[in-house]
Amino acid sequence: MGAQQTGLLRKPWFQLTLALVVVAALVVAPLLLPIPVNQTLARIGVFAVAVLGLNVIMGYTGQVSLGQIFFLGLGAYVTAYGVNSGWNIVLVFVATVLICGVAGLVVALAAARLGGLAIAMVTIALPIIGVPLAKRLSEFTGGSQGTSARFTSAPDWSGLADDQWQYYLVLAIGGVTFLLVHNLVRGKYGRAFRIVKENEAVAGAMGISPYRYKVLAFTIASMVGGVSGFLYMVVVQYTSPETLAFHHSISLLASMVVGGAGSIIGSLLGGVYYVLVPNFTNEVAPTLTSLIQGAILLLVLFVLPGGIASLPRALRRWTRRSGSTPTPGSTPAPAPGAPSEKEVSP
Repeated sequence: MGAQQTGLLRKPWFQLTLALVVVAALVVAPLLLPIPVNQTLARIGVFAVAVLGLNVIMGYTGQVSLGQIFFLGLGAYVTAYGVNSGWNIVLVFVATVLICGVAGLVVALAAARLGGLAIAMVTIALPIIGVPLAKRLSEFTGGSQGTSARFTSAPDWSGLADDQWQYYLVLAIGGVTFLLVHNLVRGKYGRAFRIVKENEAVAGAMGISPYRYKVLAFTIASMVGGVSGFLYMVVVQYTSPETLAFHHSISLLASMVVGGAGSIIGSLLGGVYYVLVPNFTNEVAPTLTSLIQGAILLLVLFVLPGGIASLPRALRRWTRRSGSTPTPGSTPAPAPGAPSEKEVSP
């Protein structure tokens, strides 16, 4: 039965049908759900994209990055500045992605030759420097008070409420971003990323430059971070130096681990974790929020080292293991070629 179910899940027509059902549900959902739920779903989409960017550099390429929140914050500030300056919104989006990509490229060119803790220390510096920098550049960032940009009110022709319009913007832009990254990691670049992650010496022997692909992965992750910053302003419409705080970067890292490193589905689950779990822990015990989140992280690491995305694979493994265990009193089947009981009896 388990094998039949596994075979069904692998059939292209079943996967296509399931994908169409999920897309239809996501499209219809905001028309039926209340405003707070729509806003929560939109926020999940924002941080799912942020976790996706972190997954490109850490999950697929194996490089430690603790500064992904910097690119989300930078994208949010560029978006706010462009909107408040009266730029065309398409130009704002393109500028946000490109500026974050260039910033990521500059950092990667210096950091990608390093490895292990060295590159981690370089990326830690990004949010640490970003917070005071955002406070000082008050002409562009609004200083400690932050800045707002209200540009996502639903147009009259749409017939939608603001929360529904924002949800659809996140769904469309986030969906395209996930699709592009999915195609990237399934192609030759994704294979090169995985080889670099497994063994840089082997990658070099195969003609794959670890340095070049580290730089590429970091730049792509930065651009995806810029997309999440743009979507952050779509939904929240306000940003401040607090957006770049280092503890948010740690939360993104924990979300990636819980959802599943090196997994597209894991990035979605990471977005769910980032938004919903803090709300849940605040409701349960506001003074023990960090403790409960740490306990959840440890539980997932012990039970599912591959994250929640690895649960179906773990269930299949456990099912096969339990199905192959002989029941008490039963006689195990003889190995192929072994003599039967009659043949060995005198």
